[in-house]
Amino acid sequence: MRIKRSRSYNVFLTINYIFLFLIAASCIFPILHVLALSMSSSVAASSGRVLVFPVEFNLSSYGFVMRNNSFVRAFAISVARVMIGVPVNMLMTILVAYPLSRSKSQFRAKGLFTWFFLITILYSGGMIPWYMVIKETKLLNSIWALIIPGAVPVFNVILLINYLRGLPGELEEAAYIDGAGHWRILWSVCLPLSIPILATITLFALLSHWNSWFDGLILMNDPSKYPLQSYMQTIIINRDPNTLTERDLDLIKIINERTIKSAQLVIAMVPIICVYPFLQRYFTTGLVLGGIKG
Repeated sequence: MRIKRSRSYNVFLTINYIFLFLIAASCIFPILHVLALSMSSSVAASSGRVLVFPVEFNLSSYGFVMRNNSFVRAFAISVARVMIGVPVNMLMTILVAYPLSRSKSQFRAKGLFTWFFLITILYSGGMIPWYMVIKETKLLNSIWALIIPGAVPVFNVILLINYLRGLPGELEEAAYIDGAGHWRILWSVCLPLSIPILATITLFALLSHWNSWFDGLILMNDPSKYPLQSYMQTIIINRDPNTLTERDLDLIKIINERTIKSAQLVIAMVPIICVYPFLQRYFTTGLVLGGIKG
């Protein structure tokens, strides 16, 4: 039977749809604006005539950016950081979360280790001690300085702990009866049932590594080893004209700083835009279920 909607309910739906549309538009507009700028001519960008559609369509900015060896090298460093850092984060998150999700009878030191990790969220040693520890462990100016200090993301650990606590205990008991140990239960029972939360924290780890720029500026003494976001933080603000070739100088006549910056931003967004749709369907389920305390 079809339920008849009241007039007030229809008004509410209309207002709700308009409100959500405005929020979505406010999020999409900056992206479309940057994309349009990157594909517009220097004159159109400088005169402020570009909104959400390219004016005097021109892709010279992308050619300029892709011929920049520093940009390509920084992009490759960020890709390498993600390819190494995300698996490290996931492995450490799983290895920490599983024992902390067990009962005290199974893991007696559970409380001690739980507080050990929670304190790192509440208190920080500060930037100087953080830098000194990394320096004394000989990690400075290497890609490992960008990976090892954040190898255990405690927030992701908490999400996975809560999700594992919510799994049916009967499955683990059945595995114990069949002779499975903790390793077999973890890899054959818990993880296959935890795909939503694993996809969620994978997305968090990926975004964290890809978007991070501050640690690259602090821990990399050689600018040639900057990851992409650190490189963009410096090069977009101050571009050294001595690094330009004659062809680049000719291109500057038809492109300017705004189009170059926009092209770099668009290229930096592409990997995340390509990956996000594959993980988005797990995002809401994993975040909600992982955020509920069991």
